[in-house]
Amino acid sequence: DVQLVESGGGSVQAGGSLRLSCAASGYTSCMGWFRQAPGKEREGLARIYSGSGTTYYADSVKGRFAISQDNAKKTLYLQMNSLKSEDTAMYYCAASTRLARCGDWFSYMYFGQGTQVTVS
Repeated sequence: DVQLVESGGGSVQAGGSLRLSCAASGYTSCMGWFRQAPGKEREGLARIYSGSGTTYYADSVKGRFAISQDNAKKTLYLQMNSLKSEDTAMYYCAASTRLARCGDWFSYMYFGQGTQVTVS
């Protein structure tokens, strides 16, 4: 089974930066970051293939956020720069074990408990 634990959220002023971390256990084919703001649907932001390191970003964060992984530490990261008030949300680490469907956000069946990011 896959278990995910996020850390690193907090409050920051607009234009600032934060780095989120996600400690993972279990086998994963790919991992990603989602967020959900109050009253909005959960949004897939970035994903990375666990083996190749290939990444993908949603337009809303492209050029500002960077996803990376340390396979030795089984830790996923999200570096968030140039933060905006609209980035305020609960951020979730997620994983999929289905390599052929890593490009489908709906294949990410494992989620952490979330970490709050507030940008003012």
